[in-house]
Amino acid sequence: MDTLKLAGRSLLPFLVALPVLWIAEGSLADSKSAQIILMAAGINVILAVSLNVVNGFTGQFSIGHAGFMAVGAYTAAKIIVATRGLQLVGLPPAVSDQVLFFLALLAGMITAAGAGLLVGMPSLRLRGDYLAIVTLGFNEIIRVIIENTPFLGQATGISGLPRRTTLVWVGMGVVATLVMARRLVGSTHGRALLAIREDEVAAEAMGVDTVGYKVRAFVISSAFAGLAGGLLVHLIQLCTPRSFTFVKSIEVVVMVVLGGMGSVTGSVVSALVLSFALEGLREAQQYRMVLYSILLIVLMLTRPTGIFGTREIWDMLPRLKRRRAEGGAQ
Repeated sequence: MDTLKLAGRSLLPFLVALPVLWIAEGSLADSKSAQIILMAAGINVILAVSLNVVNGFTGQFSIGHAGFMAVGAYTAAKIIVATRGLQLVGLPPAVSDQVLFFLALLAGMITAAGAGLLVGMPSLRLRGDYLAIVTLGFNEIIRVIIENTPFLGQATGISGLPRRTTLVWVGMGVVATLVMARRLVGSTHGRALLAIREDEVAAEAMGVDTVGYKVRAFVISSAFAGLAGGLLVHLIQLCTPRSFTFVKSIEVVVMVVLGGMGSVTGSVVSALVLSFALEGLREAQQYRMVLYSILLIVLMLTRPTGIFGTREIWDMLPRLKRRRAEGGAQ
């Protein structure tokens, strides 16, 4: 019974979000630029929340998220190119394309998770800043391999991809990422991750399999980075190594730190704020990055622990209601 309740609670956000996303996409049908901005912001939310699983929940420091994005993106892109013109038996062309896109995204998540396992197994046995060095190296290795592999298009990448990413796909990806993060942090697994973040030695002394929990968290985070990569390249219709450089990884780290390490709500808010700020400053042209940097400095000076710290909005709302009730009673 508890399993059924848990499954129902996990499915409910998807059932609520799907019609809302369809309506939103229909209402923005005449504004392609608004759709693209929203989709880019949604992809950043997936990246920030997924990286928060490692950097925020577990207390490790990964700076190679773009490398896992690249693995997922190239896997999905190659599958879509290989199946171009293919129609699944018994399905109309439009539905067949969507099913193939779903399978391509799923394959991207699996390969990115596999890459996360390969990187995490040896590196997460170490403590300290070793993971940051290893993930930085992995990011650069992936980029160099792509640039020297003709099968992956080398530096020019894979062009002419069909635009399969829509507001509905990105929205459902965001919902899946949020459900994963919410369920993870509230589970026994999540409590173990938080214990590792607070004091790894004490957690290990209490019998927590610290390496196993850290590797599993790293694999989950990598899988959702792969999902974001697949969505991104089918939005911009181009898959090149320039989209997955070290700078992209740092952008995601900034979103996590700015929102608050360990706060899902903070990651969502910071990803949206920074995505819309970059678009809003586009009119400033040459001063755009200067203003963006000033915005980051001001936010970090005023909120050194991040916008939300380690708090979540679903934990804050009951407290606000209780305070209002107490105030009304007095």
